Parts: sequence; structure tokens; C-alpha cells
Amino acid sequence: MEFLAATSRVSAIILAGVRSDRAAAPTLVRGLGASVTTVGPDLLSGEGMAAVLEATRTPYLLLIFAPARIRFAATGDLCDGIERLLSVASDCGAALVFSDYFAVSAMGPQYHSLIDYQFGSIRDGFDFGGAVLLSKDLCVQATGTRSPSGAAVRWGSFYDLRLKLSVAGQIVRIPEPLYTVKPEDRTQGGERQFDYVDPKQRDYQMEMERIATDHLKNINAYLRPEFPEIPSAASEFPVDASVVIPVRNRERTIRDAVTSALSQRTNFSFNVIAVDNHSSDTTTEILAEVAAQDRRLIHIKPARVDLGIGGCWNEAIFSTHCGKIAVQLDSDDLYSSDQALGTIVGKFKQGPYAMVIGSYKITNFELQEIPPGLIDHREWTRENGRNNALRINGLGAPRAFYVPLLRQFGLPNTSYGEDYAIALRISREYEIGRIYEPLYFARRWEGNSDAQLDLTTANRYDTYKDRLRTLEIMARQRKNGQ
Repeated sequence: MEFLAATSRVSAIILAGVRSDRAAAPTLVRGLGASVTTVGPDLLSGEGMAAVLEATRTPYLLLIFAPARIRFAATGDLCDGIERLLSVASDCGAALVFSDYFAVSAMGPQYHSLIDYQFGSIRDGFDFGGAVLLSKDLCVQATGTRSPSGAAVRWGSFYDLRLKLSVAGQIVRIPEPLYTVKPEDRTQGGERQFDYVDPKQRDYQMEMERIATDHLKNINAYLRPEFPEIPSAASEFPVDASVVIPVRNRERTIRDAVTSALSQRTNFSFNVIAVDNHSSDTTTEILAEVAAQDRRLIHIKPARVDLGIGGCWNEAIFSTHCGKIAVQLDSDDLYSSDQALGTIVGKFKQGPYAMVIGSYKITNFELQEIPPGLIDHREWTRENGRNNALRINGLGAPRAFYVPLLRQFGLPNTSYGEDYAIALRISREYEIGRIYEPLYFARRWEGNSDAQLDLTTANRYDTYKDRLRTLEIMARQRKNGQ
């Protein structure tokens, strides 16, 4: 095939996306002894990837995701960056090798560190950077030169391939910058926040779900839609439901959040538990003032000083004040109406459910809707939701729990991913109910903990969620008797 450039050891091909600049291809890769021609997005189809594998006549195949601006490190005619990829692949017998890189900007080259691949890194948005090196033999071993998902795969052939390669061999990251790339042209292997729930990508998401589900079946981690009965509560509860609000230093928003919760109109008893995690601003005083006016607000000040959000949740659910249903409200967000709590508790009665997850709208501080707007996670289905949960980065909000079960598990004492961890744990055994109407306004403002994450923090968060997936896959394999 004419679009493969090769030496005796490696072939190179550029996967051009919609924003790619094809004109830059001929000078892209030095040291290969031939020009490199860019091919279009059709290569990401099942037939396209199968054709590439059949045409590859070298031990290794270099896939380049960011054609316009990428430059591999080179000394004279020697392409140091590609030589390093080849060396590691050969020494380790790796199926796929990728590396860190320099991102070039007006400030000069900035080191861009990626994260190591884990067995649980099955999200389709894992960031491999601008290029990966594949072992031809292991690709053939994993796929037989064809994508087992068939010609119906329109976008996910690389996703399908690398999942199979993770079973056939090792996926190895080299923590060294082997090339440079302009950030605006960089293909983001990790999805931008909320891209994975964009309704315009529904067909894409369904294809990725099918590929991920096939992978889980292949590694014996797939769960059938079979759910046990929810155990009855062994003790009495002071109220039917509690709204749980972990908070630290939210003097600008906490009164709004608490008022939103206390304003709920229900035909059952409820309270609001605010876990004040040693605030150093006026948050404590605001909560004390509101609690003095409304006895339904329970103001808890933990003795421990090492609590994350998950730890604050544990303080609430194990307190004597907690109701049978615990419902989430973040300290800078609001319920969308005074009927939200009633809708959530009503969903439990339609169950039996161990957990209920609603939908929310992204707004600015003034509650004006901002893109992407409604986040409803309609990709969740009773039949396959708990399997697809391992592919995506979150399950939605507001989250609510049947407390007798939640007390058996508890939440990890972290401030990121604690909700994802408990949802995976619950879904392994029990059914989760979904509400697709917006119940919640998630306000985005400069004080949000997830606003403008730096690279180190983003990598730490992604690594943690991948570890959660790894642990969950191991648990599901054990559950299935592997």
C-alpha cells in the first residue's frame, strides 16, 4: 500500500483526523528513508485497520496521531526518538510502546508527561500522546490481521486493537520525551471533560460500548444483568432521607446549597447533614447560623483532620442522624426545583435499587446553561450499564444511596473518584436506578475544585480512576470464577 513508508524494521502511517494538516506529512518522520503519506479518518474503521496490518511488511508499525506538527528527536540522519521506541519494544517484547513528549508553545518546549497503562485502562479516551509503536506479530496474534469486531466498526478500530493487544502482550510507556508537538495540533487521546456524553456522538459511543463489552467478555469480567434482592434494613432510621453536603471553605456558595436542600417539598421526613471539614473561612459560622434557625440542618465538625470528600461522606452516613436514603449535594451546587429530593426517593420505591443516579445541567454561577448543558448519561442501560461503566469516566449526579448497603462498603477517603469507586462497587452486585430528567444545577466557576486542572493533578486523577478499574476488573473476574 502506497501510504506505508518503511525501513527494514518499522513502517509509518499517519492517522489524519478532522483537524489534521495533511500537507506536512512528507517531512514528518526523519530517518525512515521514505516520505510518509497521510491517510484519512477511514483508516479508523475495521476494514481500514485490517488493510494496514495486511500491508505491513516490517516487524513494527508506527501510528502517528498528530501529523501536522510532530517531530521526533533526531541526530543527523539518526532518528533517536524512533530508535528508542524500537529498542524498548524489542527488549521488552512489548505489544505497544508510547512515550512522553515536549509540547511546544510561545514559552518554549514544556515537558508533557503521560501516565502508565494499566490492565484497567480500558476507557476509550486513554491518552497515548502523538504516536504509538505496534508489534506486527502481536497485532496479528491478537486480531488475525482483521478486526474481530468486523467491518461495522467505523471509528473504533484502534480502540479495539489496543484492548486486544493488552491481552496479547504488554503496553509500555517510556517516561522520556521522544518527540515534540504543537499543542493545538495534538490529538487528545484522553477525552476532554464531558466529551464522552455529548449526545451528538451517540453512534460513536454505542460502537465504543460494543467494543469494550466484547473485551470484558474476552477477559471474563463481563456481568450479566442479574441482580439479587436488596437486603432489608436491620435498624430504624431517624428520618427517611438525608441530603449530605461535604464542605470546606465555601463561604460564597454554602448558604445557597443548604437553602436549596432545606427548601425541598416532600411527603416524608428528611434532614440535611453538612460535614464541615475544618473550614478556615466563614463557612462554619454560616452553617451554625442556619442550623440555629432550622433544626433539620445537622452541622457535623469531624474530629479527624485527614478527611477527603469520601471520608466526609462516611462521617455522615455512619452518624446517628443519617436517614435510610442518603442523597448527594455538592457545596457549590443547587437542586433544580423543590421536587428533586422527592423524585429521587420515589425512584427507590420503584426498584429495588441500591443506588439511584440522576441528571444535571452545567451552568455558570448565575445558573445560565453553558455547554454541554444537560448531562443525562443515557448510555446507561439496565442490560449493560454496569459493564459500560468501566469505559466511561463518571456515572452522573446527583447520586443517592440505600444507606444499609452503603454502610457495608463505605467510600474511599479521597476527594476525587470516590463517587466512581462506590458506584462500581455497588453495580458489581446490585441494580442502579437512573433518572434522566435534570435534578441538579452543577455550577462552574473559578472556585470549583475541578476548574483548570494542572497536568500533574489531571494525571493523578486519571491514574487513580484507571486503578479503580483495574481493581474492579479483578473483582469481577473473581466473581465470575476466574
